[in-house]
Amino acid sequence: MTGVEGATLLEPGDGSLGPLLRVTDDRLPPGAGYGVHAHRAVDVVAVVLAGSVTHRWGGGAVIGTGDVGLLRAGTGLEHDEVAGPDGARVLQSHLRPAGAVAAPAHEVLRAPRGWVDLGRPDARLWLGEDGGDVPDGVVLRPGGGVVVVWWVDPARPDWAG
Repeated sequence: MTGVEGATLLEPGDGSLGPLLRVTDDRLPPGAGYGVHAHRAVDVVAVVLAGSVTHRWGGGAVIGTGDVGLLRAGTGLEHDEVAGPDGARVLQSHLRPAGAVAAPAHEVLRAPRGWVDLGRPDARLWLGEDGGDVPDGVVLRPGGGVVVVWWVDPARPDWAG
């Protein structure tokens, strides 16, 4: 692999999944990145399935296997994510922002399990292992025994017009 390889797992395009716009399964070889790019008015939830990525924006942050990176692009930012020495496999979910556009922010949640608090009423993320009690929702099984579930409210918030 010489560059980022990605597969779109979900992209309804019709708003049927409320705030959930797209989910991709991205694989990055060691040292590869997406390249500096801009986001505005979108939340990006990155679940690192293997390896690590360094988020290059603000103070920067290393996000390792099992961690979740929560980027709120808000009014806009330019950033990059670069794979660590073992490369990375990242499940990236793009969501309509939870509220009116605010300042950009980034947070790393270290190895959460079960329901993950994303600080928004219209989308919840669940992370766990296959074979247990998996909740209802948009269920993704990217492999390796990992299960990712999105619960989303399909209604459009008043502020979104």
